[in-house]
Amino acid sequence: MNRKFSTYLIIALVFCFLVLPFQSTASANVPGVQFKLGNEVLFDSPQYYSLIKGKRVGLVTNQTGVNSKGVSTVDRLANDPNVKLVALFGPEHGIDGKAPAGSYVKSYNHPTLNIPVYSLYGVTRKPTPDMLHNVDVLLFDIQDVGARWYTYISTLNYVMEVAGELGIPVIVLDRPNPLGGEIVEGPVLEERFKTFVGVDNIPMAHGMTIGELARFFNRPANGFNTDLTVVPMEGYTRDMIWHDTGLTWIATSPNIPTIESVFCYMATGLGEGTGVGQRDKFTWIGAVGIDSQRFADLLNGSGLEGVHYTPDTRGSYGGVKLSITDYRKFNPAKSGLYALAYAKQLNDFKVPKSGSTTASIVMFDKIMGTDRIGNWLEQKLSPQEMERRYAAELNQFKKDRQKYLIYGYAGESGTVGVIVNNVPLFFDSEPYIDENSRTIVPVRAIAEALGAEVDWDQRAREVTIKNGTSKVTMTIGSNVAWIDGQKYVMDTVPVIKNDRTMVPVRYVSELLGATVDFDDDYRIVVITK
Repeated sequence: MNRKFSTYLIIALVFCFLVLPFQSTASANVPGVQFKLGNEVLFDSPQYYSLIKGKRVGLVTNQTGVNSKGVSTVDRLANDPNVKLVALFGPEHGIDGKAPAGSYVKSYNHPTLNIPVYSLYGVTRKPTPDMLHNVDVLLFDIQDVGARWYTYISTLNYVMEVAGELGIPVIVLDRPNPLGGEIVEGPVLEERFKTFVGVDNIPMAHGMTIGELARFFNRPANGFNTDLTVVPMEGYTRDMIWHDTGLTWIATSPNIPTIESVFCYMATGLGEGTGVGQRDKFTWIGAVGIDSQRFADLLNGSGLEGVHYTPDTRGSYGGVKLSITDYRKFNPAKSGLYALAYAKQLNDFKVPKSGSTTASIVMFDKIMGTDRIGNWLEQKLSPQEMERRYAAELNQFKKDRQKYLIYGYAGESGTVGVIVNNVPLFFDSEPYIDENSRTIVPVRAIAEALGAEVDWDQRAREVTIKNGTSKVTMTIGSNVAWIDGQKYVMDTVPVIKNDRTMVPVRYVSELLGATVDFDDDYRIVVITK
């Protein structure tokens, strides 16, 4: 195949990927792919660094906002001569993460940087126009724990809402969901129960990164109009949990000091107002009047995977100690609902009840995102029956969230990953291998990623890729491509799929001067230019 033709095609394809959110599909375990946090990609990538260069930057962060070497994003920005850090914003627990849960946090002036540190968990939970009056762009760099009611994602939501109203761009520096991207569990929050501990219509365990959540929050149906950029991680996939990243866990809040606490958080922390509570940083659950052995037997016999429950009585409190035996199989939210259902059988606790007004909604229902769980507990339904009753809405959420996801699976059956210059990418229309054994990808993302322009002629059903004075034209359903007026014949054809123009990646990439390799073991296309 003519090399010039190959070069043009690849530029077209690679640029398409970069225009759609520049997103990762390859695993950190894939040879040659280095894992990077979003805050590292920000400074390493000219594409993303240009968004803050010469700008007055506000940063929403806390003690978790560090890179893989432990250097804080605050310090990176403060020491960068091309950026002016003008304000910091802290969530619940403060910018140092030391304030107890629910404690009022004050704003103050930073002692060494001499810039304001605004509290978003004090007088206000939303940044005010005065706080943002000299901010050109807002960055968000905070580690989440994967639970709907953990308020850092609520702070992100509020920040995006206000920034959208004021026309201030928001850049989210993406971080892993420590539970991974596959655990999606629990009833979906109902509109009536939206609060700061349940800010959007998502299930208890949402299975999304902070960047994916930002994209979900920014959906048109939510009424947001935020100029949002997610700086993705490199080398990250949906099936990775925290242990796969090589990162050191930093306590996200006083009661979440370890990764074990993160995984146990939803498994033991659901009983607000019931008398069923957690101890030992969320690794123990129990209540007065519970028979510890029976509690353990019910939980161990329930088929919950990846966890073992040991009877552990604390004075008048019967309970169990959790030991996670397989972090990949353990489902924290499901385990938490099972624990409540069995605790109800053993000590018949009183279920908190909400009134008819917004002000009378109890915290238990706010955490659950619904009053149905409370009603089901009163009926003493089995946890398996509860699962069955919320299964339909959960499955619908899984479908609805697909368009907002950034990361795919390396080596997933039926899908293909694409890596360009060591950056794993993701598309809103999945690449696939056609009947001619060619990998087909969205053209606009690849072309624009390589610096080319893409034009679409609806009447002729032609896509044209321009790079300087050179031009490549392809027609949907035709195996003929025209490169600078010369005819080339391919062994496959471009198609329209999911409202996207899809073209063969190898032809496009090589025509644009790139080298294309295919890793059969991981089903990944590796493009180098």
